[in-house]
Amino acid sequence: MQHYPFLSHQYRLSGPRYKAVTILLSLALLCAALTVTGCFKKEEKAVKEKVVNVRIMVVEKRSLKPFVESVGTLKSDEEVMISSEIDGILKVLKVQEGSIVSNGILLAQINDTDYRLELNRAEAALRQMDASLANAKVEFERKEALYKDALVTRQQYDDIVARRLLAEGEVDRARGTLDLAKEKLAKTRINAPMAGVIKEKKVTPGDYIRNGTPLLVLVRNNPIKLSFTVTEKDVARLKTGQECVFKVDSFPGREFQGKLSVIYPNLEERTRSLQAEALVPNPQMILKPGLFARVTLYTGAAGDKVLVPITALLYENNKVKVFVVDGGQAKEQFVQVGSKYGEFMEIVEGLKGGEQLVVVGQNNLAEGVKVNVAR
Repeated sequence: MQHYPFLSHQYRLSGPRYKAVTILLSLALLCAALTVTGCFKKEEKAVKEKVVNVRIMVVEKRSLKPFVESVGTLKSDEEVMISSEIDGILKVLKVQEGSIVSNGILLAQINDTDYRLELNRAEAALRQMDASLANAKVEFERKEALYKDALVTRQQYDDIVARRLLAEGEVDRARGTLDLAKEKLAKTRINAPMAGVIKEKKVTPGDYIRNGTPLLVLVRNNPIKLSFTVTEKDVARLKTGQECVFKVDSFPGREFQGKLSVIYPNLEERTRSLQAEALVPNPQMILKPGLFARVTLYTGAAGDKVLVPITALLYENNKVKVFVVDGGQAKEQFVQVGSKYGEFMEIVEGLKGGEQLVVVGQNNLAEGVKVNVAR
């Protein structure tokens, strides 16, 4: 059998040589471990230095009027139920639904034959009473002269005085009856109590009408009434006469104006809101009761306000914050908000204007994170 001295020498390390090899292997393992640790630290450092892409806007101050937003409904300014004040057959009805009428115009007429006859009887009765009174006066004057000359008794004189007074009373009663007959005859003609539009008719010609029977519903739509509500926190800002603007879907892109006219005295307990009304000029009658309106009520004079997009706000418990860019890094800034202006929110405290506000990407930020502003 052959022997290979160099192989035997390699696998049979002992003594100082074995220790030297062991030390070399330990050093190699230590270097490998340090190399791996250094790689992890570099990766961790790279994570910390990650750059977040954001979009920004420069915070500006704008001159704006404070306002309250709401939704409301258009209503008729006035609505009147026109009824008959006498009995009779409806002879004429001159209007239909949608008819525009002026104040005092004839709307309907009840057959007046019976009332004309009653007027004639009252006039005849008055003439008769006037004649009786005239006779009583003549006789009174004659008896009065005779009584002064003691040619008639006191009883005869008192009788003629009583007859004269009775005749005068009869004349007064006949005149009252005549006035009533004239009034009833006038009520056969039913006129519009105000200018407006016929909303509904409840009778047709030929119907027998009784006293109090509803005939027509008349509404006034110029001006028209805008009814809306405001939340409890905005109640103190309301004053009659404030400018009110609104839009309706029927006329896209068009804005209508009015003034606050009525503030109700109490809040609705269920919704904790206050009802209010504004009067809106409507000369062309294009605005109709029942239309839905998006309302803006201006509650004060214009002033400079810091506004930011609502989407830029972040909420942390009961606090509100934003991120601004300062020196290429994100800076956390807590703010106090005020009123809402459409898609923007007023900043009362925390921003003064001129800051570079992060409006896209703020959800991925933290204090001190490097940012890259996208163009």
